[in-house]
Amino acid sequence: MGTSSKQVMDIKVTKGLASIGNEELRDWTEKGWNQAMREGNYDRSREHLNFEIRPGGMVAPIDKSRPLTRRMAENLASRGIKDPNEGLAEPRFRTVVNFIFGGSTERMRELAFGNQEVDFESKGGNDHIRRMPEIEKWAQDIYRFVADKYGEENIVSFIVHCDEKNPHVHCALLPIDKDKKFAFKKIFHGQNRIDYKNYLLALHDELAKVNEKWGLTRGVSIAETGARHRSTEEYRRWLANECVTLEAQMLNTRKALEDLNVELSIVQKKQKSFTSMIENLKAEIDRLEAELKPLRALQANSDNISADIARKIQSLEQQKALVEDKLADKEKKLSETNQLLDTLRKDKEEIEKQASELEDKANQSELSWAHNMSYHLNGVMLDTMAHEFAIRFPNLPDSVKLDFDGTLLCQLAEDGNHVVKVALNLVCGFVDDATTIAQTHGGGGGSPGSGWGKRPDEDDREWARRCLAMARKMCAPSVGRRKKM
Repeated sequence: MGTSSKQVMDIKVTKGLASIGNEELRDWTEKGWNQAMREGNYDRSREHLNFEIRPGGMVAPIDKSRPLTRRMAENLASRGIKDPNEGLAEPRFRTVVNFIFGGSTERMRELAFGNQEVDFESKGGNDHIRRMPEIEKWAQDIYRFVADKYGEENIVSFIVHCDEKNPHVHCALLPIDKDKKFAFKKIFHGQNRIDYKNYLLALHDELAKVNEKWGLTRGVSIAETGARHRSTEEYRRWLANECVTLEAQMLNTRKALEDLNVELSIVQKKQKSFTSMIENLKAEIDRLEAELKPLRALQANSDNISADIARKIQSLEQQKALVEDKLADKEKKLSETNQLLDTLRKDKEEIEKQASELEDKANQSELSWAHNMSYHLNGVMLDTMAHEFAIRFPNLPDSVKLDFDGTLLCQLAEDGNHVVKVALNLVCGFVDDATTIAQTHGGGGGSPGSGWGKRPDEDDREWARRCLAMARKMCAPSVGRRKKM
């Protein structure tokens, strides 16, 4: 399917930034990097190509020293705004809108790498690759689009990844209104599904104006293609666009799932590490307590104890207090890790659900495409059959011709394959095309009318039969215009 490059814009709303910070900043240990490259689509030899856009649209290296959670906290503090999730045992409020901006793989690679030969399969050996200025200028345009629409002060981070298979932007936005209040529903029209969907459709239109000069066009949504009276060519274009759009969304969802799996694995290892530390610290407290117990008994039963024993008790008490402080710290960190793990698992379930829904839609679109191809194949076959019959029909004896009078075969012989074409267009819902074909080939039966359509209780075969009957009527010549063989 020859289609133009499409833009991609995905939105995910979260209750903070704790679960995504390390992945976006690539703030991993050596072990974390190895794991990420093993389980994800990361190429460390291209990490030097990643960058971020800072206030004013300035291109800069990614600042790993400032975690996203810290950036968000500093942003809010500088404006005197309180995080509604602060102090809660578990976050409850949607405080971050996470955008992903990108496009079709081939075009995004062209913007990022130009005509350089990049090895996208081996996850290495690309240290020599340079970042092209086009990807920076495109990112700056997208940054200005977000800043103009939602306020530059609400952008926590704007990070561009060039070390994966498809270059893209991660933008973390705070949905804060002019009154300095978190207002996701108000800003994104999220009061109900219909308003939210319509808002996102309009947002795609606005973004397409920015992406136009970069060769990225807007994908077509299923929600915008409800009209039945569309031409065959319009349907083909819609179906091609729909397949490309779904493919881009599926790639993006798979990437999000890969990133999440990497983050999950890292957090699970932290959980295991903290659990092990806690067990060791508890064992150490038990050991110190066992050593203290007889000394305390000696102290309780004696008016005078030696200075050595007193110092020993004091030393052990101090050691125990230090270990207890460490234990409290590790238990707190384990609790935070467990909460993060729970959030990540819920996010994974949600993304897997989205992936499943997208796959179902893609399969349906592929099936529709196959049906569309079948439509053309059947048209060619029926055209050939009608043509061969039409050639032979005039040579048949009149007595034999009489047997065919009023039949579909006779009408095919007289009208070529126009009847079949009209019927197929009616079945597919292309009423305007069907009427045009019938009228431009001598049909005098008019059009089906505005009320034409498949009945709720009608199966596909009966619907096809009724379309064929209507097509024969539409293709029949007007009175006095009956064709002669």
